[in-house]
Amino acid sequence: MEKHCASAIRWHMQDFLKAIASRGRPVADIEQGATSSMACILANVSQQLGRTLAWDAAKGQVIGDEEANRLLRRPYRAPWAHPEPEKV
Repeated sequence: MEKHCASAIRWHMQDFLKAIASRGRPVADIEQGATSSMACILANVSQQLGRTLAWDAAKGQVIGDEEANRLLRRPYRAPWAHPEPEKV
Protein backbone atom coordinates (compact mmCIF):
# COMPACT_ATOMS: atom_id res chain seq x y z
CA MET A 1 0.00 0.00 0.00
CA GLU A 2 1.28 3.46 -0.83
CA LYS A 3 1.85 5.62 2.24
CA HIS A 4 -0.03 8.64 0.90
CA CYS A 5 -3.19 6.50 0.53
CA ALA A 6 -3.04 4.77 3.91
CA SER A 7 -5.01 7.37 5.89
CA ALA A 8 -7.84 7.48 3.33
CA ILE A 9 -8.05 3.69 3.19
CA ARG A 10 -8.01 3.49 6.98
CA TRP A 11 -10.81 6.08 7.16
CA HIS A 12 -12.93 4.09 4.66
CA MET A 13 -12.34 0.88 6.61
CA GLN A 14 -13.43 2.56 9.84
CA ASP A 15 -16.48 4.06 8.13
CA PHE A 16 -17.40 0.64 6.73
CA LEU A 17 -17.17 -0.97 10.17
CA LYS A 18 -19.31 1.83 11.65
CA ALA A 19 -21.91 1.24 8.93
CA ILE A 20 -21.99 -2.46 9.80
CA ALA A 21 -22.44 -1.68 13.49
CA SER A 22 -25.19 0.88 12.85
CA ARG A 23 -26.74 -1.05 9.95
CA GLY A 24 -26.34 2.15 7.92
CA ARG A 25 -24.71 2.86 4.61
CA PRO A 26 -21.02 3.63 4.25
CA VAL A 27 -19.88 6.88 2.70
CA ALA A 28 -18.51 4.94 -0.31
CA ASP A 29 -21.50 2.75 -1.06
CA ILE A 30 -21.44 -0.10 -3.60
CA GLU A 31 -23.93 1.82 -5.76
CA GLN A 32 -21.43 4.64 -6.16
CA GLY A 33 -18.75 2.16 -7.17
CA ALA A 34 -21.06 0.51 -9.69
CA THR A 35 -22.03 3.88 -11.18
CA SER A 36 -18.38 4.95 -11.46
CA SER A 37 -17.41 1.66 -13.08
CA MET A 38 -20.31 1.77 -15.53
CA ALA A 39 -19.39 5.29 -16.61
CA CYS A 40 -15.88 4.08 -17.52
CA ILE A 41 -17.18 0.97 -19.28
CA LEU A 42 -19.69 3.00 -21.30
CA ALA A 43 -17.00 5.51 -22.26
CA ASN A 44 -14.82 2.67 -23.56
CA VAL A 45 -17.70 1.09 -25.51
CA SER A 46 -18.64 4.50 -26.94
CA GLN A 47 -15.07 5.08 -28.06
CA GLN A 48 -14.83 1.60 -29.55
CA LEU A 49 -18.05 2.10 -31.55
CA GLY A 50 -17.29 5.72 -32.43
CA ARG A 51 -20.67 7.05 -31.30
CA THR A 52 -22.43 8.40 -28.25
CA LEU A 53 -24.58 6.12 -26.10
CA ALA A 54 -27.73 6.74 -24.10
CA TRP A 55 -27.82 4.75 -20.85
CA ASP A 56 -31.00 3.56 -19.13
CA ALA A 57 -29.89 3.06 -15.52
CA ALA A 58 -33.20 1.49 -14.48
CA LYS A 59 -32.93 -1.23 -17.13
CA GLY A 60 -29.14 -1.46 -17.04
CA GLN A 61 -28.73 -1.21 -20.79
CA VAL A 62 -27.92 1.15 -23.64
CA ILE A 63 -31.08 2.57 -25.19
CA GLY A 64 -31.74 1.40 -28.75
CA ASP A 65 -28.26 -0.03 -29.40
CA GLU A 66 -28.03 -3.82 -29.33
CA GLU A 67 -24.44 -3.76 -30.59
CA ALA A 68 -23.39 -1.70 -27.58
CA ASN A 69 -25.40 -3.93 -25.23
CA ARG A 70 -23.63 -7.02 -26.60
CA LEU A 71 -20.28 -5.39 -25.82
CA LEU A 72 -21.33 -5.02 -22.17
CA ARG A 73 -21.21 -8.80 -21.79
CA ARG A 74 -18.57 -11.40 -22.30
CA PRO A 75 -18.76 -15.17 -22.58
CA TYR A 76 -18.26 -16.98 -19.29
CA ARG A 77 -16.44 -20.26 -18.89
CA ALA A 78 -18.64 -23.25 -18.09
CA PRO A 79 -20.19 -23.94 -15.65
CA TRP A 80 -20.50 -20.18 -14.94
CA ALA A 81 -23.25 -18.12 -16.57
CA HIS A 82 -23.76 -14.39 -16.94
CA PRO A 83 -26.22 -13.26 -14.24
CA GLU A 84 -29.50 -12.30 -15.84
CA PRO A 85 -31.41 -9.62 -13.89
CA GLU A 86 -34.63 -11.63 -13.94
CA LYS A 87 -32.81 -14.65 -12.46
CA VAL A 88 -30.96 -12.84 -9.65
